[in-house]
Amino acid sequence: MNECMENEIMQQDLEMLVDSDLPITALEGKSVLVTGATGLIGSQMVYLLACYNRMRNLQIHIIAMVRNEEKGKKMFSHLIGRGDVELLVGDINRPVVYSDSVDYIIHGASATSSKYFVSNPVETIYTALDGTSNILKFATEKKINGMVYLSSLEVYGTPEKDADLITENDYGYIEPLSVRSSYSEGKRMVECLCASYAHEYSVPVKIARLSQTFGPGVAYEDGRVFAEFARCALEQRDIVLHTQGHTVRSYCYTKDALSALLYILISGKAGEAYNVTNMDTAVSIKEMAELVCETIGSGKIKTVIDIPEDLASFGYNPEMIIRLDSKKLMQLGWKATIGLEEMFERLIKGMKK
Repeated sequence: MNECMENEIMQQDLEMLVDSDLPITALEGKSVLVTGATGLIGSQMVYLLACYNRMRNLQIHIIAMVRNEEKGKKMFSHLIGRGDVELLVGDINRPVVYSDSVDYIIHGASATSSKYFVSNPVETIYTALDGTSNILKFATEKKINGMVYLSSLEVYGTPEKDADLITENDYGYIEPLSVRSSYSEGKRMVECLCASYAHEYSVPVKIARLSQTFGPGVAYEDGRVFAEFARCALEQRDIVLHTQGHTVRSYCYTKDALSALLYILISGKAGEAYNVTNMDTAVSIKEMAELVCETIGSGKIKTVIDIPEDLASFGYNPEMIIRLDSKKLMQLGWKATIGLEEMFERLIKGMKK
């Protein structure tokens, strides 16, 4: 039985990863806890590890931690029935209760919506700090072999205007009195917490600084910019930008992000951070919109600038240029495989399904 029964594009990606030379043997016969297991990255990690079990018989025990039991059962019931996945229902804001052994942790549970960061900044901060503190305490108790924390490019804040490629040692400015900084500052503090646990308690936790990541599996109603662009192409609607679209970022395809997380989990150095991005995808928001209009939209739609008066309520970051350098990750053996245009093509094919 396939892992992604409703998304053949995602299934193709998973099977390509299983057929690749990822350093996965360390996980054979081990227990892996995935938090945020109903999220975009968490769910695909659960599917990927289950795909390894089916195709390579690695007998990985996958513990999918979910807050919403109904949603978890809907996503993973076929794998629970198959025996690959165990559902652990719980909120990371409370101590994790699990009696059996855990060897590895992939910690992806987090607030993800920009509008939520603005409307619920206190909850955004506490979910980051208290939630990850509970996971790290649990990791210490279980004497795990490895853990990866899913951080974000937002820890870099706003770089200097003349900044070149951003390495893991470069940091820009974050305005601490802006409620939108609840996410960025929360991620920064949690990274320090992870490094502190690695130093003081020898917890083998590593940090993955993900650029914006998308591909098949993104929900049709997702509020992030790439999903809106994809919907516009599918519905043949003009793309409306609420800023001038000058912000430049680099992006990463979901399949490439999954492989990066496994490289970092297994081969990364405890207490250190790794940028996860396709360095060839650095593009401005406006350029990305125009790419989608011309290629995916076949030139039948156009990009429109319409800046609202209540712009702050949208939760957008300040305009910036931030091109991540992923050479440190590449030194572990990882490489990006999918470019921006193909990322959108596969995202849209997945949405159609």
